[in-house]
Amino acid sequence: MLRVVLDAFWNEHVWLPPNTTWDSLAPGPDKAVIYNDSNHVFYPIPLAFVFILLRYVLENYVFSSFGKSLGIKDTRPRKAPNNPKLEAVYQTSPRLKDVSSLAKKLDISERQVERWWRLRRSQDKPSTLVKFCENAWKATFYFCNFTFGTYVLWDKEWLWDIDQCYLGYPHQGLTNDVWWYYTISSAFYWSLAISQFWDVRRKDFWQMFIHHIATIALLSFSWVCNLHRIGTLVMFLHDCADIFVELVKASKYAKYQRLCDTMFLILIVVWISTRIVIYPFYIIWSTSIRAPMLLPMFPAYYIFNSLLCLLLVLHVVWTWLILQIAYKTIQAGQMEGDIRSSSSDLSDSSHNSNHTTPNHVNNKK
Repeated sequence: MLRVVLDAFWNEHVWLPPNTTWDSLAPGPDKAVIYNDSNHVFYPIPLAFVFILLRYVLENYVFSSFGKSLGIKDTRPRKAPNNPKLEAVYQTSPRLKDVSSLAKKLDISERQVERWWRLRRSQDKPSTLVKFCENAWKATFYFCNFTFGTYVLWDKEWLWDIDQCYLGYPHQGLTNDVWWYYTISSAFYWSLAISQFWDVRRKDFWQMFIHHIATIALLSFSWVCNLHRIGTLVMFLHDCADIFVELVKASKYAKYQRLCDTMFLILIVVWISTRIVIYPFYIIWSTSIRAPMLLPMFPAYYIFNSLLCLLLVLHVVWTWLILQIAYKTIQAGQMEGDIRSSSSDLSDSSHNSNHTTPNHVNNKK
């Protein structure tokens, strides 16, 4: 039964261009080019756990020490008094709904309930050092991956002529450097999708989760369908802005305000130029307009292009939020909010300033 389901799902008429079979794209010594092995799409999953382990080591033994040297404290708020009944209600829903009925039920004052709830919620918030280490890890990866992507793609013809992504498709050979670039990038997004459930919880949690899943799906589908050329361009374009997204947050946590403002200005320029200009008017235009002119369309290509458009929608949403932060920055004279930050970060900022800030803005990909 499973075989029947898999055969139906991987229907050649859906995933491949006309007159193309899975056998014709399977790697082998008798083939004119080196095809990618579709089974390798699972290799990034175990590698993701290697990334999680590497991240743990770097955050706890490198970035933590570096953050402390910058004066970032690993202080945590005072714990709420032990109250099993309130704890049981809190575990059901962290949001305080009916204060009066809860106070009557527990025979305490509403003020006591509110105070305990405030302390309990603060107890779950990560320290500034923890958030700094997370951003330092992501900034490090994006910088290294962007550098590696530059090395891999610099001599590739499709970087300079995007039509080469489609000419000769699907019989386009795969090189070892592109294989590693794809595998490493996929593994990182797998690690983010897995670790997101215990990372710093931000208000755009589900937006980012959809982003990670869409990115993984894009990488996986493009790999199986041998669309790795356009896939490498999408990865390369996204890593560039993500470096500055994380640097802005890290410098904000370190209280290097001048550096933070400078990184934020660079971020706005890089983000808009890559995500709002180059991505839709170069990548999306190419996949939507040029591709149908150069190769016969097939159902999976429309799935692929729809996922690219989904990323564009997320880009527009995040751009609007970034511009809101930029507007508040101009009013305040410095960046008061945080990009793609938790509501707690921003509420803390608003308590220390006479200016209000939006709830959040953000990454990537």
